[in-house]
Amino acid sequence: MTRPFTVVLIVPTGIGATIGGYAGDALPVARAIAQVADCLITHPNVLNGAQLYWNLPNALYVEGYGLDQFAAGHWGLRPVHQNRVGLILDRGIEADLRLRHLQAADAARATLGLDLTEYILTDAPLNVSLQTASSSATWGTIQNPASLLRAAEILIQKAGATAIAVVARFPDDTESEALQRYRQGQGVDQIAGAEAVISHLIVRTFRLPCAHAPALLPLPLDSDVAPRSAAEELGHTFLPCVLVGLSRAPQFVLRSQAGFALQPGDLWADHVDAVVVPATACGGSAVMSFSQSATASSATATRIITVQENQTTMQVPPHALGIAATQVSSYLEALGLLVTQRAGLNAAALKPLMRSLGSLEP
Repeated sequence: MTRPFTVVLIVPTGIGATIGGYAGDALPVARAIAQVADCLITHPNVLNGAQLYWNLPNALYVEGYGLDQFAAGHWGLRPVHQNRVGLILDRGIEADLRLRHLQAADAARATLGLDLTEYILTDAPLNVSLQTASSSATWGTIQNPASLLRAAEILIQKAGATAIAVVARFPDDTESEALQRYRQGQGVDQIAGAEAVISHLIVRTFRLPCAHAPALLPLPLDSDVAPRSAAEELGHTFLPCVLVGLSRAPQFVLRSQAGFALQPGDLWADHVDAVVVPATACGGSAVMSFSQSATASSATATRIITVQENQTTMQVPPHALGIAATQVSSYLEALGLLVTQRAGLNAAALKPLMRSLGSLEP
């Protein structure tokens, strides 16, 4: 009997990935890999599509900091049937925009049957600010992180939340050149880096699943919006995909925690067969951790597959870090490689020429 074939799909956020750098445009890649893998592990940047989402029963929705801890072997993933999602709304959100998000949450309860707690407002505006690096990568800061953590703690302790959704008010900059480029499918998502900061803070503090949806005023109608950016043009909120993802996000477990007992479905880093990542974005913590297994000679070593056509603003190829990787030109080629790996085939056997076996000196 073979063990489940497990693949991790990573497209880092805020670095302008040509696939996965926009509004849920990596979802087709995730759907395809989910057909090859028994278990797909990926993160909100891949699966979130604003008001669009897709149910992948064998996919695990894992926030970026949690994915880093999993890859390092510090945390395990425990699949669940259902989470009770707590909703945090930034006090800085205007009343009308707040109502739009509450209606989205109620719609998710009524039409999708999701289990949400009562919502909570932060006791102070979060005051999110955005920054851009010289490489065009984006990040952000929160002026009142303690307010965010206090709200999460109340939802966990008083409402029994087992996952946290956050909606923070983000700055509107409808006239900026960067936003116009992004809407045309050419730039970097200016808010993605700050979103990661928010979710990382809660996951690191409470070790619960978390994801973020920005509160922004609707953009002026533009007939030139690119298809990869179009999901963000559909309405007043990006919350639905976050609630859907969190509803079945796996819980994080530690072998060292009190009362810990290993369960049959628990997943650990050494269960991962392959990691698929853009070829120029190999400097992240998760890829670095998985690469330690990739250099091993054991049969359980994780294969790192880098995709050349998914270009990013982060020029960090695997060879620059000494990472052993198999480079492919496209996600279509990556899928073929995953199929051969799952089947236990040497991919060279599918090519017309194969060299003869060499000999080793005793």
